[in-house]
Amino acid sequence: MALSTRLLSSLNPSGFKFLVLIVASLGVFSASHMRDGSANAASSATSVDWSQLGLAQLDGTPVNMEELKGKVVLVVNVASRCGYTSQYSGLQALYEEKSSAGFTIVGVPCNQFGGQEPGNAEEIKSFCTLNYGVNFPLLQKQDVNGAKRSLLYKALVHSGPGNGKDVSWNFEKFLIGRTGSVEGRFRSGVAPDSTELLAAIDKAIAVQAKAH
Repeated sequence: MALSTRLLSSLNPSGFKFLVLIVASLGVFSASHMRDGSANAASSATSVDWSQLGLAQLDGTPVNMEELKGKVVLVVNVASRCGYTSQYSGLQALYEEKSSAGFTIVGVPCNQFGGQEPGNAEEIKSFCTLNYGVNFPLLQKQDVNGAKRSLLYKALVHSGPGNGKDVSWNFEKFLIGRTGSVEGRFRSGVAPDSTELLAAIDKAIAVQAKAH
């Protein structure tokens, strides 16, 4: 410490300014490096390994992961009291149209956005079945954001298309290819029958099918 004090006191004004610039530059480089490292870490997970997620169906029974492997999967965080809830109709139609081609939909109830999914498992199932005839898989409620974010959504959000950004609202959609690669992310306003989403689904089905 005494040596540092003597060194500083011996510098002329120009030398002192030069030293300050060096220290400041090192600090900026260090901070930038840390940010870049965090960003790279956040986007390092580029695929979903179904066997590692421990998913449970709406009634609490474990999901048979073999039923998801090798399929194109559209994961949607759903809610029963949202302005986008009517998308259930389009999602069910999409599921019926393309399930024979190795496509499925996984609905993930979430109550993090305006408390719009307050029901229990039985209430959610009844609502979806009676109002929209939903028969694609529904999981137990999950947190898609925050400290309790589920393993599934950690993988999705920190994928390339996820870009490390929080889910913004109900009915966001993540498209997963047959090998588990996350192929796309679609905001809530992208309807199930939109040209954008259908093109991405068809591409994932066609491209992966050629490899099988």
